[in-house]
Amino acid sequence: MRVMALALLAAVVFPFAVAAAPAELVTVKHPMGSTQVQVRPERVVVTGIAALDVLDAFGIAPVAVTKEYLPDYLAQYRSEQYATSGTLFEPDFEGIFSLKPDLIIVGPRSSDQFAELSKIAPTLVFAPDEQAGASYWQATQQLWRTLGRVFAIEDRVEAKIAALNAEFNAIAGRNRTEQNNALLVMSSGKNMTAFGAHSRFSALFRDFGFVNAAEVHSQSRHGELVSFEYIKQANPQHLFIIDRDKVVNKGRSTTHEQFDNALVKATNAYRNQAVTYLNTSAWYITASGVTATEIMISDVKQNLQMQ
Repeated sequence: MRVMALALLAAVVFPFAVAAAPAELVTVKHPMGSTQVQVRPERVVVTGIAALDVLDAFGIAPVAVTKEYLPDYLAQYRSEQYATSGTLFEPDFEGIFSLKPDLIIVGPRSSDQFAELSKIAPTLVFAPDEQAGASYWQATQQLWRTLGRVFAIEDRVEAKIAALNAEFNAIAGRNRTEQNNALLVMSSGKNMTAFGAHSRFSALFRDFGFVNAAEVHSQSRHGELVSFEYIKQANPQHLFIIDRDKVVNKGRSTTHEQFDNALVKATNAYRNQAVTYLNTSAWYITASGVTATEIMISDVKQNLQMQ
């Protein structure tokens, strides 16, 4: 009776009131299935850095973010203006629940929490579908298009894809014409690992068009353990180095000193000034972000001495 009375009173006091229009919904696919999401969600929580990179590039401000391992170009999100959504691997469930989000975007490192987060709000995973077999750039385009549909910014997303696609094509075209080979290694403490054309860093070969300078047998996400003798024997024309210590050891690294040795200096890459320390954040932490992808392109162009 009380509910009916309040409804009647509202009809008298607000005779011209109309019901709010239902929210527009879109169903998007991601590695954990598909999710129905409100178009243009206003309260967005992000638990990974790459998705934050994309939102930032298109001027979309989330209410909560992961604040560890933020690259300098996303430093503004360390501000108290943005709540924390937890760590890269462990979301803050209580904090996220209290924010009453319209959408939760989960990064690859916390994707196993998808089911629990979905109990709070519609959730999608921002990570390449590794089962699909797409290259880095192909998978990244799909991820951007998914967010383009959710935030109704498809035209802006397509314009950015077209611009960067031209960059990828120019670099890959040159490398395939010249048959440039390359070796990509990651330094982590006293260990060094190499990565090939089917690794997490396959973009160098599949998208940028380099031929692998040496066989890499391991498909592990951590790469294949190698030595400086391996680098000398491979004798790459182009050498790319990821300094993982810059991330995991808070910037403390001796990688440059370790690579300043006679074995590396004996390579064609060193002689031709084609040894490049890749931007660790872009390649290792924020890969598939917009700014991250632009930085990756810039790193490769620098190595090739392209304008």
